[in-house]
Amino acid sequence: MSERRDGAAPTEGTAAGVIRVLVVDDHPVVRQGLRTFLDLQEDITVVGEAGDGDAAVATAAETAPDVILLDLRMPGADGLAALRGLRERDTRPRVLVVTSFTDPTAVLPALRAGAAGYVYKDVDPPALAAAIRAVHSGHVLMHPDVAKQLAEGEGTQAGGRLTPRERDVLAELARGGSNREIARALNMSEKTVKTHVSAIFAKLGVADRTQAALYAVRAGLV
Repeated sequence: MSERRDGAAPTEGTAAGVIRVLVVDDHPVVRQGLRTFLDLQEDITVVGEAGDGDAAVATAAETAPDVILLDLRMPGADGLAALRGLRERDTRPRVLVVTSFTDPTAVLPALRAGAAGYVYKDVDPPALAAAIRAVHSGHVLMHPDVAKQLAEGEGTQAGGRLTPRERDVLAELARGGSNREIARALNMSEKTVKTHVSAIFAKLGVADRTQAALYAVRAGLV
C-alpha cells in the first residue's frame, strides 16, 4: 500500500498516485460540473464537496484531500475562513483558488493565508487539470506581478542570514521537492532537511513552503 504525502494511508479503493480533490463552491451546479470533468481524469478523483468555509474544513478532515479547489466568495464562512481553519490542522492540503475576480491582486489575501495559487473560473478544463497537478507537485501558480506584491515586505535582507546549505535546500523546496526528494538531491538525511526547512522558515519569517518558495523566486535562487 502506498503512503500519502502527509503520512495518512490512502482511502481504500483509491488507486496509488491518484490526486484526491475536494471541491468547495456555494453553487451546486459548479461543484457538479467540476466533479464531472475531473472524474474523467485518470489521475484525479473528487473525494468530496462543500458549500462554505466551515464545511470545507470539516470535509477536508473527513476525506483527506491532496488538493482543494476553493471559491473565495461564499455566504457564511468564505474561502479565507476556510484557509484559516486549514492552517490550524497538522496536515494541510494544497489549496488552489478558483475565482471569478478579474483583478489578480484580489486574491492576495488568500495567497497570504496559504493558498498555493489561483485560476479563473473561465479556465479551460484541461488547464484546470494541469493546475491541479502542478500545485499537487509543489509548484506555486500566480502571475509574476502578484508574486512580487506578495513577496513585498518579506525582507530580502533575511536571505543573507541563510547558510549556503540552507540556500540549497530553499532552492530545491522552491522547485517543488518534498523533504525526501530534497534529501536525495543534496545527499543528506530527511531529518537534516527537516531541520534546515524549519530554520529557513524562522529566518525568513514565513509560515509555510509556499511563502518560502515565493521568497526564493524573488531572490533569484530558482
